Amino acid sequence: MLRKNRLINDFKKQSKTTIWKHLDAMAANYAVYSTHLKNMPPYLDGYDLYLYCNDTNIVLVCLDSCGHGEDQIYSESPTLNSLIYEDGKEPRVSTVWLLERSVNFIRERFDKHLPRINVFGVLLTEAEILNSYLMYDIWEAHHVMVIDEMSKLKNRTIRVNEDRYLDCKDYVAAILDTSDDATAQESSSSFSPSTNKNEDKTNNYDKDFEELLDEFINGMDDEKKVNTTDTQTDSVENTPLPDGDIEQNPNINVRVEILRPIANPREELDKMVGCDNIKQRMEELVSLSSYNQMKQELFPDSKPHEVSLHSVFLGRPGTGKTTVCKIFGSLLRQAGVLSKGHVVVCNRGTFIGTLWGDEERSMQQVLEMAQGGVLMFDEAYLLNGKNDNDPGKLVIQLLMNILADETQRDIAVVLCGYKEPMMKLLDMNPGLQSRFPNKFEFTDFTVDELLEITRQRIKDYGYQFTKPAWEKFKTMLSQAYQVRNQETWGNARFIANQLERIYIRHAARCVRQRPKNKRDLLKLTPEDIVPIEIPRQKTKIGF
Repeated sequence: MLRKNRLINDFKKQSKTTIWKHLDAMAANYAVYSTHLKNMPPYLDGYDLYLYCNDTNIVLVCLDSCGHGEDQIYSESPTLNSLIYEDGKEPRVSTVWLLERSVNFIRERFDKHLPRINVFGVLLTEAEILNSYLMYDIWEAHHVMVIDEMSKLKNRTIRVNEDRYLDCKDYVAAILDTSDDATAQESSSSFSPSTNKNEDKTNNYDKDFEELLDEFINGMDDEKKVNTTDTQTDSVENTPLPDGDIEQNPNINVRVEILRPIANPREELDKMVGCDNIKQRMEELVSLSSYNQMKQELFPDSKPHEVSLHSVFLGRPGTGKTTVCKIFGSLLRQAGVLSKGHVVVCNRGTFIGTLWGDEERSMQQVLEMAQGGVLMFDEAYLLNGKNDNDPGKLVIQLLMNILADETQRDIAVVLCGYKEPMMKLLDMNPGLQSRFPNKFEFTDFTVDELLEITRQRIKDYGYQFTKPAWEKFKTMLSQAYQVRNQETWGNARFIANQLERIYIRHAARCVRQRPKNKRDLLKLTPEDIVPIEIPRQKTKIGF
């Protein structure tokens, strides 16, 4: 995502559990002007509204305190019509449509004078929208998002930052002016180019610099991005990659997994549930690498910062280490730091063969495969065997020799594994620790984060839970989480396995009962929710 759209993109990341914390953070953001409105004609009269603005973004947050009850459980129209029709009920006005109309109204008001302003709408509603899982992409296309099943919106007090020194405060007056577009035109005057010729030269120079800065740090502007999306995708898909075959010796071949780079890594990173600290540190590391590229372009004789890309990912299974590693490689490719951005996944078995020299032969082949991308060692601590003659120690030494080679710049090495044994590995090898300055810790997901992961995964298949089914699943997951064995808990992998069992039972039920319509075919009911098997703690025997 581009940094100039940061305000909007940050709102897009929010969920039911994070939105209030985010709104509090916005009130403390010195660069964002915010204010509370009681209505916004012509569409949102009588609604509680909050407007957030910076120089390039406007976010309109609408609170729909409609109350709970059977009459507030409904499905949105997939075409965002003004009225929603349900069997046996009176047509109702769609609040989503009202918000979408207001977003368009604001955009049209600014298009003439400030076309660089992007507008986005956020609806917080107490209603339950049954088909919300199916509507995310449609809402996104209409520049709105919806968080439903909120509670006690009337009692919410949201702090704002009405800083009169922020230029973007003038946007509010332009939006609320119902006479004509004069206010919008006046509000844009302070951002208009100077008529002084000498200032024009300076402005042109600054404009060129800003374009270069945007190109190196933020990627490309929206217009270029739209025009080259297919080209980027084709480029990633057509990147030549190795086949993954390793010949340890004439008698033994092993395979390594090759993960192809992705075309939209920032978007994928933003979609990840949790991992906020990792996202921030990953962005900082990639930004510094991009900054180096820009600095060299502007000042070819300047000394670049030394940036080590080699990293350690610490965490239990299912916490997202492999997913982030794939995104990491693609981000570095996008920044121009790596030439390919693919990931080569290896482990102890990749190198340890049956003959003398297998480790060195395997390491050389893996290194060639990973050129231009990321070399990922899964469960790297297993290389640190207890025996002094363990061949894994030779693999570590070979790796250290590679990292010491200054010519090996087009590669990033990532060591992954449980935190405790990984830290022990680094402590026993001071040279290894100094070559891996970037440490990312992946913590276990919370219950709320696991539920968000569940929502995302069923959305990929078009499913939606009925309310009783969702309550049953939440209860069972919470119980399993409370008694989990932290050493063996699978995190997101646990959710994936559980959903596979639900899909199988759902398919079997549909074969038996034959759904009445398409909607029923994609509805997960309590009957589909498979009991969660909770592994018992092993009883210790002894004194």
